Amino acid sequence: MNTNTKTKSPIIGLKDLRENMDDYIFQINKGRSFVVVRKSKPIFKLSPLDEWGDEGVWEKVIDFTKIKKEGVLLEDILSKM
Repeated sequence: MNTNTKTKSPIIGLKDLRENMDDYIFQINKGRSFVVVRKSKPIFKLSPLDEWGDEGVWEKVIDFTKIKKEGVLLEDILSKM
């Protein structure tokens, strides 16, 4: 693994990214983000994909364990709708 991905530095060179893409993908999948620079100028940022588009924020609408300790089956809920 490249030494940059082991350090805490979130700034990486474009050449380093090209040469060590798999290492950086591994780190990004673990939640790390990096700013990629070329000739000491930032050109883009790499960060984990928020596949749900909600930035990890969830709103609790109802706690079904308050209705039934082990929860409620989805089929039961849908049949009542």
